[in-house]
Amino acid sequence: MSTERPFGRALCAMITPFSPSGALDLDRAGELAVHLVAEGCDGLVLNGTTGESPTTTDAEKAALVRAVRAATGPGLPLLTGVGTADTRHTAELARQAEKAGADGLLVVTPYYSRPPQAAVEAHFLKVADATELPVMVYDIPGRTGTRVEPATMRRLAEHPRIVAVKDCSYDFLASARLIEETGLAYYSGSEELNLPLYAVGGAGYVSTVANVAPRQLRAVLDAFDAGDTAGAARLHARTLPLVELMMASGLPGTVTAKALLGGPLREPLQPADRETVDGLRGAYETLLQAESVV
Repeated sequence: MSTERPFGRALCAMITPFSPSGALDLDRAGELAVHLVAEGCDGLVLNGTTGESPTTTDAEKAALVRAVRAATGPGLPLLTGVGTADTRHTAELARQAEKAGADGLLVVTPYYSRPPQAAVEAHFLKVADATELPVMVYDIPGRTGTRVEPATMRRLAEHPRIVAVKDCSYDFLASARLIEETGLAYYSGSEELNLPLYAVGGAGYVSTVANVAPRQLRAVLDAFDAGDTAGAARLHARTLPLVELMMASGLPGTVTAKALLGGPLREPLQPADRETVDGLRGAYETLLQAESVV
């Protein structure tokens, strides 16, 4: 496992397919996972918010991991979200994920209760101690109400199994410093910052938009790694209209991804309206057309 990129570079926060009746569609999940890997994803993150984890059961979460592992085979980095507002429950989900075949854990900061930093630190350490799996800390204060402060992140980095961060902190200065100071693998969780974070030493991204444009997002990193920084910037800019519509339109990314891919949502989420769907399809088609432009 690379310490700089422990889960690869291009990770997709995969949607969870459901059948028309609302049941988990494991066959479609396996097919989607295989497609995403073929289109350039280095790894997959299941059971995150994009995967509608708030409305799937513990048993469904484990079943999804097993099904995707069976479909993709060994070797693909497969992470699963286990974060809840309850430390004990999160640790239980971590142990369940390990048994189901996950390679890593995505653990979000406890939400709503807004615990102080000492409690945040204790939460992550207890979950990291619950299994032998590596942990990606998910720092998204806009959703949880609580940030993982830089001092806390520095201490968490001392744990041998806390190896990565999904960064939605929107504090670029702190993130750049922590990449250098801690050695943690920072993955952008804010699509518009995929290239900027990568350029200052980030490991890559965990992307919702990659559900529909995995090849186009990966091309940005490939160009940068090849030394074509101007080309990387140009390719990154091409993705931004779709990124904006999918991630900054006031709708959850799950809703906009499924507007393009199809498939039911679980309530309280509702399908996008026709105007939104048409706009998304227009932006997606424009992105596809731009691929032919040198």
